[in-house]
Amino acid sequence: MNGLLTDLYELTMAAGYFDTGKTSELATFELTLRRLPANRNFALMAGLSQVVEYLLNLSFTPEEISYLRDLPQFAGASPAFFDYLSRFRFTGDLFAVPEGTPLFAGEPALTLRAPLIEAQIPETYLLSAITFQTLIASKAARCAAAAEGRPVVEFGTRRAHTPEAGTLGARAAYLGGCAGTSNTLAGYRYGIPVMGTAAHAWVMSFASETEAFRKLQRVLGSATVHLIDTYDTLQGARNAAALGGPMWGVRIDSGDFNTLSRQVRAILDEAGRQDARIMVSGDLDEYSIRHLVSAGAPIDSFGVGTQLATSADAPHMGAVYKLVEVEICGIKRFTAKYSERKPSLPGSKQLFREAARDVLSRSGECGKGEALLRPVILGGQLVEPLPTLENSRARAARSLLALPPAMRQLEIADPWPVIHSRELRELIGQTRNNLPV
Repeated sequence: MNGLLTDLYELTMAAGYFDTGKTSELATFELTLRRLPANRNFALMAGLSQVVEYLLNLSFTPEEISYLRDLPQFAGASPAFFDYLSRFRFTGDLFAVPEGTPLFAGEPALTLRAPLIEAQIPETYLLSAITFQTLIASKAARCAAAAEGRPVVEFGTRRAHTPEAGTLGARAAYLGGCAGTSNTLAGYRYGIPVMGTAAHAWVMSFASETEAFRKLQRVLGSATVHLIDTYDTLQGARNAAALGGPMWGVRIDSGDFNTLSRQVRAILDEAGRQDARIMVSGDLDEYSIRHLVSAGAPIDSFGVGTQLATSADAPHMGAVYKLVEVEICGIKRFTAKYSERKPSLPGSKQLFREAARDVLSRSGECGKGEALLRPVILGGQLVEPLPTLENSRARAARSLLALPPAMRQLEIADPWPVIHSRELRELIGQTRNNLPV
């Protein structure tokens, strides 16, 4: 895994740690959701699989080390530092909340404990991997909830910020409740159901719409979804219905979906195609899906692209990666940041989920409910295979259903209670009273 996929200051700090003799210090960092994304009552944890892959394979190639040597920022770094990078591997511990778990403001998603340099360098990658997929999974969960059981298919790779973002976004969307994706690589890589048949270009490449539909059906049979709005949506529905033979149904990609879906349903039914289903796509989000469902539109599934693949209404999340304690020669020093509006909490922690609240405590405390921060990597080795994507998707469904209805609604609800244990409150006070000067 590319060691340079990080911010420069992670590596300049690493050089400084090395040259000041801090390689033996054991550091604990926490990745915490400082704030929820806009318009969200929860954030659905995702991206852990990529974090684990990164940590288990993190290293520096000779070419990467040569590049660093030539940067002016490393002119004063000792040659031994670059030798250290040539042998670099992650040897520490990772504790994390399982994918598919709802999280709330002020809660840690993962804890990294390792020699200081090993814990510092991963900061950039970990924040990127967790925040992006968590945003998409959270958006997908909202779309799926709005659909009330009708399948939602992720269509967003062409609108994603990069092709790889589209592929990882498809993974996160499936975890969050989407029924499938249009991204073939995501299907191959992660076992996600893939969906899609033809675009407007297929229809326009033939002399007539009917010929285009007939040829597509000959190739795809019962998997055929005819895109019927290239020219005239209702005539397209008539052309598709008149063909006979097996097909999944039709897709409408533009117009007034409520009105058009009713008219198309009537055309299909009149032709004896009650078996044919209707999918709609085009600038959908959870609010437009909810409107169509509540209106009783005869729509069987929804394709969601741009709004989902970019988490358009909430494209960023206030997650942070902060040092919470350092152990030197067996002696721990607790650390925290107290700057205005950007504080952090000292000490390694555990998060307990109870029936109607979460309790953030010090690690090692006993608590009620489910302990969410679990060992994933110990001593640089994976403790056990990660849950499959299907298992994480099932966990997401169960966990969301366990939340009160108000937390699952699209509108903002009162925040989920997150309290601090007595021992954590005492540590916060002690650390503040002993700030270094």
